[in-house]
Amino acid sequence: MSVQFNEGLAAHLASRLTTVCHAWAITRKDGVVFAFTDHDRPLAFAGFEFRADTGLSALALAQSTGLSVDNSEALGALSDVSLREDEIEQGRFDGAEVRAWLVNWADTTQHWLNFRGSLGELTRAGGGFRAELRGLTEGLNRPLGRVYQKPCSVVLGDGACRFNLSQESYAQTLAVEAIEGARRFVWQTFEPFDVDWFTRGRLEVLDGPAAGLWGMIKSDRNEGAARVVELWEPMRGLVTEGTQIRLVAGCDKRVETCRLKFNNFDNYQGFPDLPGEDWVVSVPSSKGTNSGGSLR
Repeated sequence: MSVQFNEGLAAHLASRLTTVCHAWAITRKDGVVFAFTDHDRPLAFAGFEFRADTGLSALALAQSTGLSVDNSEALGALSDVSLREDEIEQGRFDGAEVRAWLVNWADTTQHWLNFRGSLGELTRAGGGFRAELRGLTEGLNRPLGRVYQKPCSVVLGDGACRFNLSQESYAQTLAVEAIEGARRFVWQTFEPFDVDWFTRGRLEVLDGPAAGLWGMIKSDRNEGAARVVELWEPMRGLVTEGTQIRLVAGCDKRVETCRLKFNNFDNYQGFPDLPGEDWVVSVPSSKGTNSGGSLR
């Protein structure tokens, strides 16, 4: 959150006649930027070109100086030139960065960043949408710390795992041969990977309307002479025959998989020797000698 108030804007707001409006910039995780203003003419400042009368209009903004979560809502219209329904449905706006300014449209050097956060839940109805805006303190509203459990607690290939997924034996790029129900992919010709090699992995779309989207792989199996890869959920974008995709090997978080499949045991983030429930409920035996050894 910006704490510096533009002195020129402060003087303007103190005058009897003001010419102010709101401006919004949305930056998606894929780098695409959308900028809007509720003024009737386009504006340019802070490195953005703000479109007029498209995109967003703000409701009440609740902010605080403590650690409570700042929140707001914004309303908008769906259109091909601003925020499209299919892109919202595909999740391309999930977690996008949002910045909002109060600006003097007669002199855009007078502007104040009065909100910064991210997009939360988006709902669509009647050709429009309602967006939940979450402030920077939202990050304080989630639990942090390690989980003590037998399975590994990190994501394959991330900074804690450190495994290099670009190796040829752990991923392959190929074209879609057949697709059923946006979730079942079938190939008659397939690289000689072991069955279940890609189970719990990722299917990433590299081109076409769904480029940049990915899905979690539920199963990877042989059906006769065909190789079938099935997702947990249908792809939210259009994937057709010939679309280039990338299959990434899966990990079931077990220590045996980390050691034998990925040869990455040094970075295993689970606790395989953690005692189980049987050990916790074990009690000394009333028979025999209780020497301090195993209770079994």
